[in-house]
Amino acid sequence: MLHAARMKSGPRAICLRRRNVPVTRAKFIPDSVFEGGSALFSRHLSIERVCGATVAALLAFAVPCRAQVTPAAGYTPPDDTPSIKLGVTIFADYTVQQQPKIVDADGNTVTLNQFQVGRSYINITGNISHSIAFRITPDITRDTDVGSSLNGSYTFRLKYAYAQWNLDDYMTKGSWARFGQQQTPYVDYSEGIYRYRFQGTIFEEREGFLSSSDVGASFHYNLPQNFGDLHAGVYNGETYTKPEINDQKGWMFRGSVRPLARASMLAARGLRVTGFIDQDHYVKSADRRRGIVSVTFEHQYLNAAFDYMATTDQNASAAKPKVNGRGWSVWVTPRSTKGWEGLLRYDHLEPTTAVSNQTRTRTIAGVAYWFPHQGSVSTALLLDFDDAKFNNFATPQPEQKKIAVHALVNF
Repeated sequence: MLHAARMKSGPRAICLRRRNVPVTRAKFIPDSVFEGGSALFSRHLSIERVCGATVAALLAFAVPCRAQVTPAAGYTPPDDTPSIKLGVTIFADYTVQQQPKIVDADGNTVTLNQFQVGRSYINITGNISHSIAFRITPDITRDTDVGSSLNGSYTFRLKYAYAQWNLDDYMTKGSWARFGQQQTPYVDYSEGIYRYRFQGTIFEEREGFLSSSDVGASFHYNLPQNFGDLHAGVYNGETYTKPEINDQKGWMFRGSVRPLARASMLAARGLRVTGFIDQDHYVKSADRRRGIVSVTFEHQYLNAAFDYMATTDQNASAAKPKVNGRGWSVWVTPRSTKGWEGLLRYDHLEPTTAVSNQTRTRTIAGVAYWFPHQGSVSTALLLDFDDAKFNNFATPQPEQKKIAVHALVNF
């Protein structure tokens, strides 16, 4: 399409469209081209002069034909710029073991106390595009294998290494699929509410029934309108500390629901009810199963939770009798707006229901200070008392009492 307007000096200004892309340029056409034109052209000459003046003004302001290529209002294209970030997580502590006492190399009865770095992560995260992300997390921890030549040394191992496909373009925001060595559904969820892993792991992991990481594939879906989320996956089942040793796989599923997500009272929205199942086998037909029901509450001044767990194990052989266990844990962390926070927790485990009154209990009480920060980083100090008791075990175990100062750095 070509539109030309005659100006006093004779030149014409022309706006061209090529393949739907407007291109404006000045083109000079001799006056003789228009002289002697038809009467119809003459009648429209004054209109063309107005158009010519308009085009000249657009050229002067350097915004020719811009309205024809303006993007749709309100649309922001996704950011596909590749990026990579580096972070660290450090758990350090000073612990005094009040009970039991130990005997040193010279035969003296002493109180064990020690400085430790319980855990140190290097977190490498990044995005290939807005839909593809990755994470690599090496884990530095102390080797406690008595038979190892590295016993007592800090060792370097892999904690997380996975690719993630973000499904925000197709599902609710926060939905994704992962492949590789990654977080397991229940532990990762719980530690998003209970933030004291630097004191010790959650009840189910501390007693050896779950792990925070394993190798596999998983899918996560956020329910609409913040009503909860679902996380399902298939894993080796040997945790991140061991390789797969047979053909069995662990199938895990967690579903969390906010029953009062749309309540007018904001505090009620912090209530969540969760169900979790881990169906696995040590070997063919030898059960390794964990089931958990959890109720959690999150508020500006208080986080709290109650977990109930049931377990079934036929360790190493389907010919062995099933060992059924059960346990529960309750914790609460009241907090102020000044960074001070309390920690109260009680764990109760019955490793087997076949033995009457066989229990292992743990009481934790502490006070923490969370330093002010910007963004998602965090730093905290915790002073706590940890008391573990063992009742009616075949091999008697003494009560364990510890006082510790724990430090957290997460960047």
